[in-house]
Amino acid sequence: MKNKKFVNLFVSDTKVHLWVIALCVGVILIYNKPFGATGIALLIYLIYRNWKIQHDQKELWSTYIERLSSDIDFTTRHAIFYLPIPLAVIEFDGKISWYNSKFSEMIEDNDILERNIEDLIPGFKVDYILGEEKERFIETTIKEKHYKILYNILEVKKRSSRYIIMLYWIDITSYEILKAKYNDEKPVIALIQVDNYDDVLASTEEANRPLVIAEIDRRIKLWAARMNGCMKKYQNDKYIVFFENQYLDRLETKKFAILDEFKEISVGNEIPITLSIGVGVNGKTPIQLEEYASAALDLALGRGGDQAIVKRIQKLGFYGGKNKAVEKRNKVKARVIAHALRQLIDQSHNVVIMGHKVPDMDSFGAALGVYRAAKNRGKNAAIILNSLNEEIKNIYNRVKDLGDYHFINNEEARSIIKSDTLLVVVDTHRPSFTQFPEALDIAEKIVLIDHHRRGAEFIDDAVLVYLEPYASSTCELVSEVLQYMEEKIHIEKAEAEALLAGIAVDTKNFSFKTGVRTFEAASWLRRAGADTTHVRQLFQDDMESFVARAEVVKNAQYIGKNIVLSICPRGTQNAALVAAQAADQLLDIRGITASFVLGMREEEEVFISARSLGDINVQLILEKLGGGGHLTVAGAQLKGVTMEKAVEQLKNAIHEYFEEGDQ
Repeated sequence: MKNKKFVNLFVSDTKVHLWVIALCVGVILIYNKPFGATGIALLIYLIYRNWKIQHDQKELWSTYIERLSSDIDFTTRHAIFYLPIPLAVIEFDGKISWYNSKFSEMIEDNDILERNIEDLIPGFKVDYILGEEKERFIETTIKEKHYKILYNILEVKKRSSRYIIMLYWIDITSYEILKAKYNDEKPVIALIQVDNYDDVLASTEEANRPLVIAEIDRRIKLWAARMNGCMKKYQNDKYIVFFENQYLDRLETKKFAILDEFKEISVGNEIPITLSIGVGVNGKTPIQLEEYASAALDLALGRGGDQAIVKRIQKLGFYGGKNKAVEKRNKVKARVIAHALRQLIDQSHNVVIMGHKVPDMDSFGAALGVYRAAKNRGKNAAIILNSLNEEIKNIYNRVKDLGDYHFINNEEARSIIKSDTLLVVVDTHRPSFTQFPEALDIAEKIVLIDHHRRGAEFIDDAVLVYLEPYASSTCELVSEVLQYMEEKIHIEKAEAEALLAGIAVDTKNFSFKTGVRTFEAASWLRRAGADTTHVRQLFQDDMESFVARAEVVKNAQYIGKNIVLSICPRGTQNAALVAAQAADQLLDIRGITASFVLGMREEEEVFISARSLGDINVQLILEKLGGGGHLTVAGAQLKGVTMEKAVEQLKNAIHEYFEEGDQ
């Protein structure tokens, strides 16, 4: 600052000059008054002259600035009014206070001042801008044109401060058309497999077999042609179809009508033909599309076939699957699984078995069967069981008295599961439903044995998967595997009874979902020593449970479509077991084809037990609520809801199920 002041002393300035002249005139006046008086007169003239020049320059500069401001203001107003994009100024209440010509052209109305913008443009809400979670921009459609709306909130200060919203309307119609065209033309891959190809041909007279094969090929080719797609057959019962994404919406709207069309094929075949279809969408590459389609097809087959599944990255769409899976009479797969399981057991140091949470008789019986298979191979085995429930209490006490079984909890399982441990999961394929989900991350070798229709959540890294939705129960599958494990299999009487009890529970005493192989498994268990009287004793209840079950049946309400719904009273002992048994008994009522019983396990955790005679797929209904199961037996758990809310959600799911079926 000091340097700056010092430099300023040497800067030329008129005032400095005048002061110097005044000083000189003063000195002259002292020595020579006439000359001094002349100097004073001259000094006065110079001061006046200097003031005049400065005054004129200020006026000239002010005039220039005013003219420039006027030009800028005019240019700004002209530019805004004739901006090549629509522009509008609105108040916080939505009233339009100003707009340019492009905006009026866009609205096709000139009388819009002071009108509410929400009335002029349907779907536009000022709250989108003023809300707590403000959008960066808003998109809307006006007269078949698409616009992206950018905005600014400005403070206007005149007499009083107020705020306005400036809206800039960017026409993105060309972009939206291009995006729609891109989405329509995206490739889609569909993998198709005939579920029962071998069984259909085996049941068809030899002279008619070529007709059946030709009709299958013709129908799939025609289906692809309707979508301008390309179809290739790469195995006897497998096809691949390429088509554009624009046709997929129509397929989903019609719920993949080809599934029903194939059941109508009758050219000498005695068995209806069913398809499984896996569709891959939104893959970044053709390889990824094929992976999506393959995963969708595997899921469709795992759920019993006769359905189509559309996989969009992580999102899945399910269509069809309302018929029960067709039983496969060939036991070749059971023999292959048995040999593979035997090798895995022999190559492992120990075997750990676990079922699902709140185990039922099917889960516990299957675990005992696998336990015996491991012990017969001379391996240490253990069953993960964290808590008992009333349904398995009787059989647990019976086998526990034998002293030959090792039951462990989660902490003990964590300590014994090593890299060379074989983990066998029975009666569930959902990681979150298992007794100890963390075990799936610890174990390197996992075997899965289950009979439920496959859901979106799945144990993907299993080295051996035996998932057969056609089977009545997991106990049936384990019984078949045990028969092929060794030439002379040793099985304890209590284990045979547990396996038979598991089959009896899931088939409602051999009245539901029972096939030839179910009776074959039951007869083998009977020969192994299972006593049907002892099996029946396993299902005996105490008086309190019997009365509670009767109360639930008494309070059941008819909700239409041959469906009844009931609620298990709060505080009921063994509520889950009571609800399941009550749901079974409700099907004994004439005219009832499906039943749903709800109960509350703890505060804001509702469980649902569903049963059906087969006309209604209760699995599809409860899958909408995050549950699963089978066509005739299913369950779900709803957390964080009240009983009233759970009933409402269940009724909505039932309504959606019938709406989908009517389309």
